Amino acid sequence: MKVLLVDDHAIFCEGLSYVLAKLDDDVVFLEANNFDDAALHLKNNADIDLLLLDLKMPLKDGFSLLDFCRQHYPLISIVVLSASKNIHDVERAIKAGAVGFIPKDTPSKVMVNALQLVMMGEIYIPRSISQQIDSDDTETNDALTPRQREVTSMMMKGYSNKKIALEMGITVATIKMHVTSVFKKLGVNNRTEAAIAMQRLARYAAQE
Repeated sequence: MKVLLVDDHAIFCEGLSYVLAKLDDDVVFLEANNFDDAALHLKNNADIDLLLLDLKMPLKDGFSLLDFCRQHYPLISIVVLSASKNIHDVERAIKAGAVGFIPKDTPSKVMVNALQLVMMGEIYIPRSISQQIDSDDTETNDALTPRQREVTSMMMKGYSNKKIALEMGITVATIKMHVTSVFKKLGVNNRTEAAIAMQRLARYAAQE
C-alpha cells in the first residue's frame, strides 16, 4: 500500500507515519509539503493508493490539489486531514472529490478506523460534523431537496452510484452523501426500502 502525505508540518507528518503503519504491514510513505512536490510524486508513482492532504499549504492550497487530482488522477482515494472543522470546508472538500475529512485532533485509533473505512470504499466524516451538515441541509424540514429527489429517481431506475454521478456531472463521493441523507430522511436502510417509501409518498400526494 502506497500513501502520499501532503502537509507542510514536519512534526505532524512524522507522528502520522507511525499511526498509518497500523493500516498495513507493507505501507510505503511518500511525503510532500506543497502542491508542486505532490504533483511530482503523483507523476512518478502510478501506484499511489491513498492521498492525505492538509487544506492549508504554502502557495497553492489543498483545494487546488484536490481539483488537480480529480482531473488527472480520479482513481486515487483522497482524504483531507485538517485543523479546520468548518462545515463549508468539509462540504467543499467532498464535492471536490475527497472521500473523507478527518480533523487533525482525531484520536489515532479513530483515525485508523476512518482510513480503513475509506479504503473499503466508504466515505468518512465525523459524526459531529455530519450532523451539523444534515441540520443545515434540512433546515428543520425533513423534505427531500430537489437534488436528493433527482438522485432518488435515478436510484429507483436501478442506476449505480457511478452512473448517477456521470448523469449529474458530480463525483461518486457526493452521490454517496446524497444517498446517505436520503436514507436518513426516509428512515430506510437500503435502495429497495427507499423505493417503497417514495412510492408511498407519491400515492399520498396524489390523494391530497
